[in-house]
Amino acid sequence: QVRLVESGGGLVQAWGSLRLSCTAYGRNFSSNTMGWFRQPPGSGRVFVAAIRRRNVNAYYEDSVKDRFSVSRDAAKNTVYLQLNNLKPEDTAVYYCAATVATTFRAREGEYDCWGQGTQVVVSS
Repeated sequence: QVRLVESGGGLVQAWGSLRLSCTAYGRNFSSNTMGWFRQPPGSGRVFVAAIRRRNVNAYYEDSVKDRFSVSRDAAKNTVYLQLNNLKPEDTAVYYCAATVATTFRAREGEYDCWGQGTQVVVSS
C-alpha cells in the first residue's frame, strides 16, 4: 500500500519558521515530481510548490516563492517544505502529493497519491 505521511505542522507566531516533511512508503518516488498544496480554512486546496526528481527544478506559487523552499532526500524517499517568515494567511492544512509525471505539475488532478495533511497555524 502506497502512503504519504506528512509531519512537522504546528502553531507558530508570525515571522516564525516550520519544516514540513513528507515520507513515502510502499513506492519509490525519487524519479517523480512531488508537490505541496494547502487548504486554508473555508477554501479549496491550492498549489504551493513542486520539485522534480533529484532536485532538478523547484517551482513555487508566487506568494510563497521568496519564503518557502522545497527539497527532497531521495535516499529517505522524503520531501521537505521549509516555511520561513510565516504570515497568518499561511494558515492552512498542508498536503504533499506524488505524481507519476517527471515534469512540473501544479494541478490537483495531476497528482494521484496524497498524504493526510498537516495543520499549520500562524498567529499574529
